Amino acid sequence: MTRSQLLSDPRNVKLLDLLSRDPRLPVADLARAIGLSAPATRERLARLQEEGVIRGFRLDIDPAALGLPMTAIVRLRPAPGNLPKVTELARKTPHVVECHRVTGEDCLVMKVLLPTVEALEPLLDRFLAYGNTTTSIVQSTPVPTRLPPLTGK
Repeated sequence: MTRSQLLSDPRNVKLLDLLSRDPRLPVADLARAIGLSAPATRERLARLQEEGVIRGFRLDIDPAALGLPMTAIVRLRPAPGNLPKVTELARKTPHVVECHRVTGEDCLVMKVLLPTVEALEPLLDRFLAYGNTTTSIVQSTPVPTRLPPLTGK
């Protein structure tokens, strides 16, 4: 069964919706909510995982609780030939929690979490050795990370 076939089944969509609200729901509760037995629900969950619709369950930790209350978005334009070095540096830098290769003038957009504004300078200096950066400090997050629409529309 393909991903699109899996997502055309209303029970699977309901299952994903329930899990998006509370990924710790017991299978018995999920089964009752979608009108199937627990074994049938486990099979559906397994198929959704096998097809890559469900890629895993993530823990959502408040960065401020870890002493990292500042978020910055760093756009980076590497000098010619430095893209592999920059991506490797991003992978090895724990404060870089996301890194996306993008189109446009900049090649990379990174999300970094830091304890203070002062901690931004040494982090940027490491990347400036390979190209130019443009940084924005996040003031608020009106739309926090969320799941994509389950209908795909």
